[in-house]
Amino acid sequence: MTEENQTNFVDNYLLYLLARASEQASRQFHAQVKQHGLKVPEWRVLAAIADQPSKIGALAKITLYQQPTLTKVVDRMVADDLVVKSRAKDDKRIVRVQITNKGRAVFEKLQAAALNHENQVLTRYTDQESAHLKGLLKQLIARTD
Repeated sequence: MTEENQTNFVDNYLLYLLARASEQASRQFHAQVKQHGLKVPEWRVLAAIADQPSKIGALAKITLYQQPTLTKVVDRMVADDLVVKSRAKDDKRIVRVQITNKGRAVFEKLQAAALNHENQVLTRYTDQESAHLKGLLKQLIARTD
């Protein structure tokens, strides 16, 4: 087998392919997030709680961060008036995070950019292929959770 025909391990390794696809697809949008004065973890928090408040533990799972790291992110966002934290009345150990008006305004600007970026990433795919790709990724997530 010649060197140019040789397949490297990573060329067909699922976890590498997922990581590479994510990095390549996200790079330009992450630059837009930074232009809006946010870090990627902050964007993930806003996107995750835009529709409804979330408990900090559930939010950590959604945003792909460990709870102590996410707590620091959320505390910075509280200081920047992007989110508010509150404790559950019946169980003071439970912390809920909710988006503020300022956070919603930032989210809505970035949401439009995110959807536009997603359309650009998927422009070479048919609607059916895009739906199939998302469906397979959702299945992978559900089956490995």
